[in-house]
Amino acid sequence: MILQTLIGEPWADYGLIDSGHGRKLERYGRFRFIRPEPQAMWAPATENWKADGEFVPGSDEEGGGRWFYEKPVPAEGWPLKWKEVTFQSNCTPFRHLGFFPDMAPVWDWMRDRTADKPDAEVMNLFGYTGVGTLAMSASGARMVHVDASKKSVAQARANADLSGMADRPVRWIVEDAAKFVAREVRRNRRYDGILLDPPKYGRGPDGEVWRLEEDLPALIANCRQLLDADSRFLFLTVYAVRMSALAIGELLRQAFADLPGEVEVGELAVREEARGLLLPTAIWARWKR
Repeated sequence: MILQTLIGEPWADYGLIDSGHGRKLERYGRFRFIRPEPQAMWAPATENWKADGEFVPGSDEEGGGRWFYEKPVPAEGWPLKWKEVTFQSNCTPFRHLGFFPDMAPVWDWMRDRTADKPDAEVMNLFGYTGVGTLAMSASGARMVHVDASKKSVAQARANADLSGMADRPVRWIVEDAAKFVAREVRRNRRYDGILLDPPKYGRGPDGEVWRLEEDLPALIANCRQLLDADSRFLFLTVYAVRMSALAIGELLRQAFADLPGEVEVGELAVREEARGLLLPTAIWARWKR
């Protein structure tokens, strides 16, 4: 399998301004933030970074840390846009800002895969605050949005309201993703596409424990049962874990060996505005027909 790179380009409300020395400077609408970035091992374009806030990591390895602000930043968040989607961005305790901008080329790719079927049935597992769900919904897809976090699903629904998509056909599900998919298999449901963006570790609403390396193969096997020869895609992204794109590509290749189509693998990256260099963010594997 040949590795490919999906590149997130800057847009009006987001850009990677500069990166280096283990940090990155980004713009989110009218605000600028500095966050840690271990992949940025090079020197930045300039040392004189000016930002509204910075996330400083803690000493532990569990992602702890806190935000420090140079200027006032709305605690309730502020609206951003990606094409037809309006959503709320805010500084979360987990260093993120309410969405993952490197997923933009994935949203475009999924929309392309279903362009000739605007009423496609698509499931977004670990859907977080729903920007990917709404990106697909805007193109006409009938969506099932699944996340174990009640708060994240509530924010996703609020983002649907902000986007003027509250009446779109979206099922908002607060549930453990693996349990929901297993139940959909028992119901003999089918989908045209599935997006998976699983965390390394997580807990479901009833205390279910998710461990990526242990639980991903079974989840992929069940997702395969929800797709058929007329389905369009499955897209899997993996962050923050010691795992190879080739490894997850082989997992998909074996799971989808009985279906027509092909499996591709690669990395996600964001293009820096200062110099045009690419900052890698995640690995991915996908099946497409």
